Amino acid sequence: MNAEEIARAERDAASRLNAAATLDELRGAELEVLGKRSALAALNHRLKDLSAEERKARGQDLHESRQRLLGLTAKRRDELAAAERQQRLAAERMDLSEVLPGRPRGHVSLVQQTRDELEDVFVGMGFAVAEGPEVETDWYNFEALNFPPGHPARSGFDTLYLNWGAPESTLIRPHTSPVQIRLMQAQPPPIYAVMPGRCYRKDTPDARHLPAFNQIEGLVIDRGITFGDLAGTIDTFTRAYFGPKISSRLRPAYFPFTEPSAEFEVTCAICEGSGCRTCSGTGWIELGGCGMVHPNVLAAGGIDAEELSGFAFGFGIDRLAQMRHGVPDMRVLLDNDTRSIRQF
Repeated sequence: MNAEEIARAERDAASRLNAAATLDELRGAELEVLGKRSALAALNHRLKDLSAEERKARGQDLHESRQRLLGLTAKRRDELAAAERQQRLAAERMDLSEVLPGRPRGHVSLVQQTRDELEDVFVGMGFAVAEGPEVETDWYNFEALNFPPGHPARSGFDTLYLNWGAPESTLIRPHTSPVQIRLMQAQPPPIYAVMPGRCYRKDTPDARHLPAFNQIEGLVIDRGITFGDLAGTIDTFTRAYFGPKISSRLRPAYFPFTEPSAEFEVTCAICEGSGCRTCSGTGWIELGGCGMVHPNVLAAGGIDAEELSGFAFGFGIDRLAQMRHGVPDMRVLLDNDTRSIRQF
């Protein structure tokens, strides 16, 4: 027996292992090439016929060959197990897009449809679309937006804080306004952008409120921007999205991040202004807030308030879908009731 015989036996064994196409075939090949009746076992039995020096050298060769074959067996076992797992997953995969006879085809939710339409409207008005993280820091969500430390919105009664870092330093955003700060820091003016996204508040669900909702905000920063530009933008959007029968109005309000500020409302699409449960009998539905960006907010975004000005606005996408399609109770949007879903 010499080293070449051992090498030839190892090559034959490796070829047999590599040829195995399934785990069962591999188990059979492993028994054949590494078992008691294998070629390596026969060579190992012949060691007793060698001199002490040759026995030591050939014994070492046989040991190394066996270890390499064991390693190859383990590698092939992993490869074949992975392949069989993929085949099983492919065979058991459910095609959720398959339309079965008598079953309705799925489609995009009403809220997502509304978000897509809003983006199209604002892009048509010259705005870009920007997005940001849903988990935010206290600085981006409050301090940079000119919320003083004692502001009620910072309270745990309104804001959902996360158990991460220092107490009340991290939260899931209650509005998409932090994206405005990130955008001002990321690009120089002029800025014309809208920021859609999901938000979270400790609101009790009712006809006009949900604890998890979708919001879209807008930001304009440029030279010579006035409140008149803001009012014109709101009016243009209202007519473009709702049509000429729905009008908007601005009412004075207070927000820490804008000055002067206003709330904007649109004619209630449910009662067309005559008064109903949805609009609390007023004939108007508040969509959101707006105003001229506060100089402190501009400074937090790295913008000189002496040279530039701007306005911001924001409103709920869910509420807009409610108004556009005459949904009397916003909770219907979360019910997954097929009687409602099929209407949109």
